Amino acid sequence: VMALNLFLGVLNLSIGNLVMIFIGIFLIYLAISKEYEPALLIPIGFSTILVNIPLSSAVDQVIDGVLHKGVLNIFFDIGIITEIFPLLIFIAVGSMIDFGPLLENPIMFLFGAAAQFGIFATMVVATLLGFDIKQAASIGIIGAADGPTSIYVAGRFAKELLGPISVAAYSYMSLVPIIQPPVIKLLTTKEERKIKMEPKGVKINKKIRIIFPILVTLVASLLAPSSAALIGFLMFGNLLRECGVLNSISKTAQNELAHIVTIFLGLSIGSTMTADKFLRPQTLFILLLGLVAFIFDTAGGVLFAKFLNLFLKRKINPMLGAAGISAFPMSARVIHQLGRKEDPTNYLLMYAVGANVAGQIGSVLAGGILIALVSGI
Repeated sequence: VMALNLFLGVLNLSIGNLVMIFIGIFLIYLAISKEYEPALLIPIGFSTILVNIPLSSAVDQVIDGVLHKGVLNIFFDIGIITEIFPLLIFIAVGSMIDFGPLLENPIMFLFGAAAQFGIFATMVVATLLGFDIKQAASIGIIGAADGPTSIYVAGRFAKELLGPISVAAYSYMSLVPIIQPPVIKLLTTKEERKIKMEPKGVKINKKIRIIFPILVTLVASLLAPSSAALIGFLMFGNLLRECGVLNSISKTAQNELAHIVTIFLGLSIGSTMTADKFLRPQTLFILLLGLVAFIFDTAGGVLFAKFLNLFLKRKINPMLGAAGISAFPMSARVIHQLGRKEDPTNYLLMYAVGANVAGQIGSVLAGGILIALVSGI
């Protein structure tokens, strides 16, 4: 131990710095080896290494009483403090989403709302564990299964927790195929998982596809003005996709914009992953609460679908309720695969996609509602 301390002292490294450097390397390992959200975890992991190197020029340093801004802190100030990076990501996400399956099955809107239960339940639990209301809201939003929304809310209310919240949100999104199936199987019977959904044969024309993002923006923003930027940028991206006259711009949003902003977003988040901010007992609580939020969201969606079936002649496969979380399109694929395991002739993908994109809207609205509720406290 003495030899290690001597070695670290020569390099100006603390034990905390060393631990964080290994955490950064571990995040890069998960991204490459396990393919857990590599587009974000690799930049986060690499910038975690950079910010934990003593006297690193990548972060702010005070030299002879003069503050020298580090490039990672500049990225954070420009992109996270101003909320620009997560909002630009929403344009990219919106341009990738096809709302057709949702419009063909409007009942899926209900699952997008029900599956947000975990956000508010986890928020309550977080306050009981000693987090203040703004920190609890930022932790609860992990349950939205929507990384940009988590970053947006945490960047506004709990910048000091942005690192662990972001890591938890994106890690659990990658683990949806592991987290959701046990919860779904616990809450459903084999016969329920075999329920087939009858095709409606409804075709959504171009006019409806164009009107939809405009209408959602108006209605959602009027109901929850705090969600106007979030829902507006998401729906603007979708309008680029659906209008038919901006195909090249839509493709740019889906590819170049998404990739460039994701890199800067990851590097900015990594700038908060310093030993003094990350190596705290509350980080473990945040990671555990993030898992609780995902479980509650999944359970809330499934139980709500089962509740609806008490009143419906044509039963809904309750697994579709679990697709109401915003982990698009991973959750939809998980539900479809579970259905196929129970009955190879069961095809749930498009219905699950409908619930999944409804969850995208639901998570953004939940984020806006939280901001409105907590801002006045």
